[in-house]
Amino acid sequence: MKNETVLGHILTLLTIIIWGTTFVSTKVLLRDFTPIEILFFRFTLGYLSLWLIRPRLPSAGERTTRRQEVFFAAAGLCGVTLYFLLENIALTYTFASNVGVIISVAPFFTALLAAWLLDGEPLRKRFFVGFG
Repeated sequence: MKNETVLGHILTLLTIIIWGTTFVSTKVLLRDFTPIEILFFRFTLGYLSLWLIRPRLPSAGERTTRRQEVFFAAAGLCGVTLYFLLENIALTYTFASNVGVIISVAPFFTALLAAWLLDGEPLRKRFFVGFG
């Protein structure tokens, strides 16, 4: 169990490093590419990576309905495409460190809005201490 915990911490640290460097690398790429071009290249690399992991088509039992595909496309558009497009555009106007700070604070404000607008759990002291 201890080895799994250490491996988990190492992989988490690696993920944070890669995520943190994307702001700087995107800022550098903006010298030669537009935000939409960077978005296209990022998605192409992501698609090819996922295809290398699982290159086969799903079997008949794994196929999705057209309605599910519409939901997947909408989720991809709203949850990923717009996020990266707006991040790339933001990097054209300000420093990578500013964008990184704003993005890292977004979950805090999401939780505040969810507590205010939805009938969920109230925010407790532990939430604010954990965020701090």
